[in-house]
Amino acid sequence: MEVQYLYVSLLLLLASYLFTSQIRRKSSNLPPTVFPSIPLIGHLYLLKPPLHRTLAKISAKQGPVLQLLSGSQRLLVVSSQSAAQECFTKNDVIFANRPRQLYGKIIGFNYTSLSWSAYGDNWRNLRRIASTEILSLHRLNEFHGVRVEENRLLIRKLRSSSSPVHVKVMLYELTLNVMSRMISGKRYFGGDDREMEEEGREFREILDEAFLLAGASNVGDSFPILCWLGINGLEKKLIALRERIDVLFQGLIDQLRKSKGAEVVNRKKTMIELLLSLQESEPEYYTDAMIRTFLMDLLAAGSETSTGTMEWAMSLLLNHPLILKKAQDEIDRVIGNNRLVDESDVANLPYLRCIINETLRLYPPGPFLVPHESSEDCVVGGYKIPSGTILLVNQWAIQHDPKVWNDPERFNPERFNGLEGTRDGFKLMPFGSGRRSCPGEGLAVRMLGTTIGSVIQCFDWERVSDDMIDMTEGPGLSMPKAVPLVAKCKPRLEMTNLLSEL
Repeated sequence: MEVQYLYVSLLLLLASYLFTSQIRRKSSNLPPTVFPSIPLIGHLYLLKPPLHRTLAKISAKQGPVLQLLSGSQRLLVVSSQSAAQECFTKNDVIFANRPRQLYGKIIGFNYTSLSWSAYGDNWRNLRRIASTEILSLHRLNEFHGVRVEENRLLIRKLRSSSSPVHVKVMLYELTLNVMSRMISGKRYFGGDDREMEEEGREFREILDEAFLLAGASNVGDSFPILCWLGINGLEKKLIALRERIDVLFQGLIDQLRKSKGAEVVNRKKTMIELLLSLQESEPEYYTDAMIRTFLMDLLAAGSETSTGTMEWAMSLLLNHPLILKKAQDEIDRVIGNNRLVDESDVANLPYLRCIINETLRLYPPGPFLVPHESSEDCVVGGYKIPSGTILLVNQWAIQHDPKVWNDPERFNPERFNGLEGTRDGFKLMPFGSGRRSCPGEGLAVRMLGTTIGSVIQCFDWERVSDDMIDMTEGPGLSMPKAVPLVAKCKPRLEMTNLLSEL
């Protein structure tokens, strides 16, 4: 009898809690939520992978401005163009902060990195360095030759490779070679140096693990008490990863510091050399730890995302051979067959740009933008958003919204006819928006256009079987393909002379 009485009391207590929570939420003009929100865990029971699809379905029922609880964390999920616009215009400064999550604490060097720093003087300085020193138009033009050379080497490798081709591997090695040469002057893949190849593999493993752990669910963020009690396996993995990052990048820093003063002939300063020159004037700010963290941020942002977008684009083209042929015809007509597509040509290849934009729409480099956090109370969609709320912009949902896009699941590059660049208001923003948009957009756009353009210019591509390419999305922060792309390619007859000269 006493046990039954206890059960009834607990049920009444739970019902009372849920009822008062609903009344309190409505009276406070908070956004719609999902009933019930279970004590302690909130809505964690709803958050099933793939999260962008799960939250899109919930938002379709509850509304485009949705409040959820992830343990002790308050989440604002935005899934409409108009709500995203509110967040990144009138509320841009308020949402310019980052949540203090475990990944940012350890990999972001105690929330001091460009990606994870709070909005303030440190972030503004890091953003200035990235925008005006490292990834400025001038600096990107200085490294144009590096990108041209790596693109040519990719074409040569494809020309001599046996079919079928592991497309992602080749694209990833191209991207890492470009980034590593810009960072340290080293080229890791495609040469005969075994030691260099081994260092390159370490780079790949670090990046793969970083993206895997960044996309992993950390219960410690929702339940801080687990971190206080030391019950968090993810923390140990992140600490081990941080140690590998420090060893690898410190080695590069030490090598270039030792070679300082050596004559540099026909070579521009690498990113490390530039940061070391800044270190001379402000050693207390440009510490080795700051440089290591800054470089890891740039490498992570510029590798997996660009590789993934190129792989998705090639997969879409293989499933739509008529679109592939139309793109090849445009390149033949504009460029001809006596030279490779160059970055300066992409502006004159509107259909190629349409293909890239449609790929970014269907498969954004991150289905959610990097999380933001409100620094004070604000209003979104007419609802009050309390300070300390984590903002998740479900750009996958916005870019698949049938109210915004006609036949949104269809691969239709023509929908972007007349659009310049890779932004279309707040309904297409693959590189984010507002103060904390991606500073590497210029580099990414250059690589996407020339790489995709040149590989379809030089080769005919086919699926390895009659089956369509599997377009299932895999787990991870950058939404990679679940099944890496493997395809057949052969040199195009009209490109025979040019390919023989490379």
